[in-house]
Amino acid sequence: MTGRRRLPSWLRMERASGESYTMVKSLVESHRLHTICTSGNCPNIGECWNAGTATLMILGDICTRSCKFCGTKSGRPLPPDPGEPARVAQAVKTMHLKHCVITSVDRDDLPDSGSAHWAETIRRIKEVNPEVTIETLIPDFRANTNDIDRVIDAGPEVISHNIETVRRLTPLIRSVAKYDVSLSVLSHIASRGVRTKSGIMLGLGEREEEVNEALNDLYATGCRIVTIGQYLAPSLEHMPVVEYVTPEKFEEYRRKGLEIGFDFVESSPLVRSSFHAEKHVRD
Repeated sequence: MTGRRRLPSWLRMERASGESYTMVKSLVESHRLHTICTSGNCPNIGECWNAGTATLMILGDICTRSCKFCGTKSGRPLPPDPGEPARVAQAVKTMHLKHCVITSVDRDDLPDSGSAHWAETIRRIKEVNPEVTIETLIPDFRANTNDIDRVIDAGPEVISHNIETVRRLTPLIRSVAKYDVSLSVLSHIASRGVRTKSGIMLGLGEREEEVNEALNDLYATGCRIVTIGQYLAPSLEHMPVVEYVTPEKFEEYRRKGLEIGFDFVESSPLVRSSFHAEKHVRD
């Protein structure tokens, strides 16, 4: 592919501007924080920041992996910042959040993959904001259950880990992560009694039967919340979009997920991992 495909009408995005957007942007900058909204080129940054919410990203903005779908920078990251957990906790308080979503880059350079920093961040958020609920969107921690348990034991209400795509396409778009490893991570989280969530992208060339297989695989792990959204290439250097899936097809997958038994299925073109996250903490 030599250029960007023209976006269909249903992928129009809200303009990133307004008082709340300016507040969130200023807060992120003043607390020296990172967000997946900017690092991942999220199409919902206008809607979310205008509403005064953001998904904060810890452990820096440089990932040790180089997945072909992701706009986050890859390379050699800096050491974890010991002051970051406190700044994140204060930012959550300043934003008056009732529910917050935290994610991170992959840190394969660290012996514990960053899990201790994760746990400290969760604890500090809860100390400063005792009423807040937390969703953590975690990497696979190389399937090390001790590292996963470190996050679980810190007490987030929801733990999410994305499989990203169907089994066949996983080796093409994920640089290190493996489909079955991600399923094992989700199974371990669910076995600990934590609300478990995952997400997949469409438009990478997957077939309908493969999407249905992925949904059934996720359900079998104990995962009960799933997000399904349209893949949008962050740049011409990333994996190109194969198809812009129609809203009607997303609705079919939403109904399919509910038929399988999921508690929540967020499925539409602009859905991303933290879309309507505040709803997913409820039974």
